[in-house]
Amino acid sequence: MLMDTRHILAGAWSGVIGGGAFGAMMGMMGMLPMVAMLVGSESVFVGVFVHGIISAITGAAFGLVFGHLALNKTWGIALGLLYGFIWWFLGPLIIMPVWLGMGLQLSAAGMSAAIPSLWGHLVWGFILGLVFSLTATRPQSEINNSSNV
Repeated sequence: MLMDTRHILAGAWSGVIGGGAFGAMMGMMGMLPMVAMLVGSESVFVGVFVHGIISAITGAAFGLVFGHLALNKTWGIALGLLYGFIWWFLGPLIIMPVWLGMGLQLSAAGMSAAIPSLWGHLVWGFILGLVFSLTATRPQSEINNSSNV
């Protein structure tokens, strides 16, 4: 498996598209100012921008790590959901609260409070995996190898 920049780019764009849906959910829950706090602001606009950057970076990482496995819809969606669940643990339960000085949120109470975020991360992962599977292409080396069989 070679690194395919097409998978990284498809993952980034898929992450941004999923991040748009998730960002809308966050906006309705009033969570975008907290995202903006990651860069010292409380502006909703800054929160949207920061969330978009995070969505692109994590989407690109999806393309890098899972791209070769997520080229069909079933695997794309399944891996996207798994990836969204992983980022629910990493983002609102570990990275964001530690960054903001609130400490880890891995207690039952912390996880319970983050359930709305879980739904958002699952929606993001679903869209990420679906859009990736519909837009990413197989590396040319795989296409050439499959036609030589």
